[in-house]
Amino acid sequence: MIIFLLLMIVLLVGIIIFQIRVKKQHNASIQYMHQKLQAIINEQSSEKILVPTANQELQQLLIAMNALLDHNQRVLATHRKMESSMKKMLANISHDLKTPLTVVLGYTEMLQLKQSLSEEEQRRLLKGVHSKSLEVLKIIHTFFDLAKLEAGDTDYPMTKINVNEICRKNILSFYDMVTSMGLEIDIAIPEMSVYAFGNEEALDRVLNNLLSNAVAYGAAGNIIGLTVRNDDTNIFIDVWDRGKGIDEYHIDNVFERMYTLEDSRNKSFQGSGLGLTITKRLVELMGGSIQLSSIPYEKTIFTVSLKRMTY
Repeated sequence: MIIFLLLMIVLLVGIIIFQIRVKKQHNASIQYMHQKLQAIINEQSSEKILVPTANQELQQLLIAMNALLDHNQRVLATHRKMESSMKKMLANISHDLKTPLTVVLGYTEMLQLKQSLSEEEQRRLLKGVHSKSLEVLKIIHTFFDLAKLEAGDTDYPMTKINVNEICRKNILSFYDMVTSMGLEIDIAIPEMSVYAFGNEEALDRVLNNLLSNAVAYGAAGNIIGLTVRNDDTNIFIDVWDRGKGIDEYHIDNVFERMYTLEDSRNKSFQGSGLGLTITKRLVELMGGSIQLSSIPYEKTIFTVSLKRMTY
């Protein structure tokens, strides 16, 4: 009996000692995890917390903490990217507004200081003031439009739209300008009407932006084109040119906010870098997608995909 009691005491003491050691190990692991987590946050590093343990609760805690660290890294990366974009946007706004406003200021000073200007010269200067003022308004409206799109503060009701007619209308609006530049137009629109789920005003703006880019950046290829095609579920609108194209390095960036195509195509054309961003937002608003493929001086194609309606 005494031996049995002694064995029980020894066993209990062993269990207590084991529990104390386990608790110390857990405490040490938790303290290490706390210190490591604090260091990672302070240094904003991409390290993970690695602690060898067989305890399932600690393992789950480590998994959750590392997932949180991954999320934090993604948030930081997004923040840095947005910060860089905002700086570029401010630079673009400053440049885009400064140029026409400087011209307006110069014209108004001439009108004030040179009293002997002829009526014809005054009309020319006033026409220039009016033109540059409209340019400033257009820039401001562009930034407001993107802000409204990103805030979801837009009114584009979705309906059944005739893609053929909208495409014909938009390409015809560019016809005189394109032919006056000596460019060819290649139009491939089916005779039978195809319908998509979308908004006519939004698609008008999408096509206007894409055709404007084709004319501005693809004129060196002497041709621009618009093609409408479809399969059983989707309608595809290709706007293409054979100009300088866009380097592969830039293709993934052209739809980003404040990214300017002159970075990759033509330095003589300046812009706020919002046209294609707005285009992408409008296409996505209609439940569609937009893709870009480019082989310099062979073919650069922007493809808009919309859901087809057959009823």
